[in-house]
Amino acid sequence: MTNADQKAAIRERMASTGENYTTAKRAIELARLKAQSEKAQSEQLDSTLADQRTRALNERFDTVAEQLGSDKSPAVRLAGVYAMAGLADDWQDHRQTCVDVLCAYLRMPYEPGPGDDAAVEKRLALQASREVRHSVIRVIAAHLNGTAPVSWCGLNFDFAGVVFDGGDFSGAKFAGGTVNFAGAKFSGGTITFAGAEFSGGTVTFAGAEFSGAKVNFFLAKFSGAKVDFAGAKFSGGTVGFGHVEFSGGPVNFSSAKFSGAEVQFFHSKFTSESPKLTGADPADGVVFFHAAEFSGGTVSFSRAEFSSEAVDFAGAKFSGGTVGFAGAEFSGGTVGFLGAGFSGGTVDFSRVASWTQPPDFGSGFDMSHPPAGVMPPIDTSPVSPG
Repeated sequence: MTNADQKAAIRERMASTGENYTTAKRAIELARLKAQSEKAQSEQLDSTLADQRTRALNERFDTVAEQLGSDKSPAVRLAGVYAMAGLADDWQDHRQTCVDVLCAYLRMPYEPGPGDDAAVEKRLALQASREVRHSVIRVIAAHLNGTAPVSWCGLNFDFAGVVFDGGDFSGAKFAGGTVNFAGAKFSGGTITFAGAEFSGGTVTFAGAEFSGAKVNFFLAKFSGAKVDFAGAKFSGGTVGFGHVEFSGGPVNFSSAKFSGAEVQFFHSKFTSESPKLTGADPADGVVFFHAAEFSGGTVSFSRAEFSSEAVDFAGAKFSGGTVGFAGAEFSGGTVGFLGAGFSGGTVDFSRVASWTQPPDFGSGFDMSHPPAGVMPPIDTSPVSPG
């Protein structure tokens, strides 16, 4: 092959290589453009589906909310309760809104009983209406105690002014958020918070009225939450705080009125041993009974343990009823009765189990010559409460 032929062959191969390179480059560019197009189409499809889902959820919300209207039959409203709960589970972005609707249903005016002389139809209608309310409570509780597939822990629950004539919040976990029972009325039936955990956020029973129901907080834990019973009225029924643990957050019973109910703090623990208290303000570990009025009924701190957290009865008024501390242990922390007034009733320390760090009653108070109605310890060995 001559030099000219070799040069021609080289030029031919170079041309062919250039064409192949151009073809390959063009193929890569087409593939890139195709990928971009497919991505844009996918994003557009996702956006369209999201819009359609949001539109469908909004339509579901409107339909379900209408089912809960007061003009609907109890059967329709009952279906609406479960439909709204299902929507809350499906719609995370607006879960709080769905829960707000359920709570608002409970805040609607409470219809009193028609009386035994009322027509059967009217009594049955009321019973059906009450079942709808109780179903709302059951649905909310299930989403707080782990029995529902989706948790609502951490959401806000507004029960302000709600009339409770029954309800089971056993094992519910109120972790964070705001739980509002302000002004709620516990007027009958049994309402239980047994084993419930209030761990963070704010829980308020301020101004709540306990007038006839059996309310049970047995084994409940208040750890780190701000708990407020300020101005609550205990005038009937029973309220049990048996084996309750108060730790890591302020519990406020300021200006509460105990006038007829039986309130028990059997074996409750007032401690500040929660790790969450590390470096916290000392005021965070206080249970307040400031200016509380004990004028009737029975309030029992039987076997309560006052071991490290401050419990303050400053300015409390003991004018009637019985407040007993049988088997209670005053072994640490500070329990103060500064400025408390003892003008009637009985405040019984006679059978405390431990008196190693007695309460502080302030200057001028002589436990060896206490005011009428105040019964000092007679034996600090462990005793069985009566």
